[in-house]
Amino acid sequence: MRVSGFTFIRNAIEFDYPIVEAIRSIEPLCDEIIVAVGNSEDETLALIRDLGIGKIKILETTWDDSLREGGRVLAVETDKAKAAISLDSDWAVYIQGDEVMHENGHEAIKKAMLQWKDDVGVEGLVFNYRHFYGSYDYVADSANWYKKEVRVIKNDPKIYSFRDAQGFQKNGRPLRVKAVDAHIHHYGWVKDPLAQQKKQRTFNKMWHDDAWVDKHVENADEFDYSGVSRLVRFGGQHPKVMQPRIERMNWSFSRDLSLNKSGVKEIIKRFASDKLGWELGYKNYKII
Repeated sequence: MRVSGFTFIRNAIEFDYPIVEAIRSIEPLCDEIIVAVGNSEDETLALIRDLGIGKIKILETTWDDSLREGGRVLAVETDKAKAAISLDSDWAVYIQGDEVMHENGHEAIKKAMLQWKDDVGVEGLVFNYRHFYGSYDYVADSANWYKKEVRVIKNDPKIYSFRDAQGFQKNGRPLRVKAVDAHIHHYGWVKDPLAQQKKQRTFNKMWHDDAWVDKHVENADEFDYSGVSRLVRFGGQHPKVMQPRIERMNWSFSRDLSLNKSGVKEIIKRFASDKLGWELGYKNYKII
């Protein structure tokens, strides 16, 4: 069985993306890792080149900044990386620049890839998600945060990145997948408030025009993390590759959990999920 990894990144240093940790978290699973490095204003390309991981193949790309609807440019860059995967690979492991795969799931992932490698009905594997917010001590608990997403796919040219690259589709439909007991830690909302605020203005331009950004993104020096509706404290272990980054954390964030609040939609979604086992809202996969 041959496995490829793929990801994309741009301005990782300026916006403090844990791309190094993301790549290292999937390295043990992969025979090669394609990294599409977009035209950056910082030293992102040098950062990837200096990783010293022989299985990395760098693809230098230029982002189309005119694609400002629905985050489409992110899917385009994902597909560029996917297209560079070796033709003889059976599976492709996808990771985004602010995601880190927990090593506790590696064996389960390998087992699932071996088990379903030759089953044409299985097109991918879906992972559990933890969305960290404000610091490495808190996880977003609102039902609006997606609980699962596809991060391993068959090496099939008919599979493509969907919408803003959150997931994948094939022939205009969600992928048919198997659930695997493994976690992806999403750290996109954990960074220095200065870097987070800078990221918000730039990142939202991938979805909206300048007028929308000026109206909806506060013109401030630091991001205000207090606006989240529900958080819970995280009592587990972060991936080992994240430990140096966690130790370098240079800001403080705490939350009075009594401030958690739930609107009517939140209550309905939580009841459907916790009591009935239903997943309401966006779900771009079909577990078989």
